[in-house]
Amino acid sequence: MGISDKIEAFILELMKQEEEQTLKIQRNELADVFGCVPSQINYVISTRFCPERGYIVTSRRGGGGYVVIQRIDNSNEINDEISENDAYRYIKRLYDTSKITSRESSIMQNAVSDMALYRAENKNRVRADILKSMMHLMREEL
Repeated sequence: MGISDKIEAFILELMKQEEEQTLKIQRNELADVFGCVPSQINYVISTRFCPERGYIVTSRRGGGGYVVIQRIDNSNEINDEISENDAYRYIKRLYDTSKITSRESSIMQNAVSDMALYRAENKNRVRADILKSMMHLMREEL
């Protein structure tokens, strides 16, 4: 596991422990914990905690600077078209928030993959329809 994965896992664990949708952390303190530079923390936060993955990040720089990571629930928002990468990120978010199991994640990813949709004229539209259908079924079962 690389350092970026470790930092992401640590932040996710903090959010679980706090049982909050919002986490306030200091970049420098987190960098000290992992023995890295604060820019590594910035990289992880900007790539792993982005809106596509269900987060909003705000920050304040300076001596007492901090980062606020807020989990947002936009699980009902699937547009009429979705790319393979965005669909995978959407499914990963469902898995990360324990809404689906690892097995369900794999099945969903395979169902919306370019390989599975290779005959479709508009893969992104069909992919969105498949995801919407799966989400509708999941809401009925909950």
